[in-house]
Amino acid sequence: MEPSEHGVVAATGGWFVVNVRDAAWVTSDYFADACIIEGDAAPFADVGYTIGVLSPGRPSGLYHREANQEDLLVLSGECLLLVEGEERRLEAWDFVHCPAGTEHACVGAGDGPCVIFMSGSRYHPHSAVYPRNELALRYGAGVEQETDQPREAYAPYPPWKLARRESFDGLPWG
Repeated sequence: MEPSEHGVVAATGGWFVVNVRDAAWVTSDYFADACIIEGDAAPFADVGYTIGVLSPGRPSGLYHREANQEDLLVLSGECLLLVEGEERRLEAWDFVHCPAGTEHACVGAGDGPCVIFMSGSRYHPHSAVYPRNELALRYGAGVEQETDQPREAYAPYPPWKLARRESFDGLPWG
């Protein structure tokens, strides 16, 4: 691990241990904040991991499907799972399995932050499709027109910024 002004990031492909309080994060004025464990110098080749912190009403990202399996585990708080055009309320310790091709996104719910551990295969990179979905649009997690271009899908939103997380209040490790 290597220190940066935003927290520590992986610098080589070897094994490591990092506490998420010390890791680098990305923040957003619209979407969930996320812990960045891998680094540009040492990306994970097979499986990607994200720890997302969703504030009430904020989506994890845009409603999408891809050619990879994705899974998530709610560690604390509550969120809404938008999946295949349906809405499901999730709470701590709910696990969600999304086989390849499953349309999904999460939106923070409840009175405080929701922490989600997310993982996804990397076997089919750049395979995401962002379909138009009325439920996702209603929750601010949808696109007006279907696209397979992430830059196009996310263009209307402010970008995530690399930043040290200032507060862990209300989080399990706070």
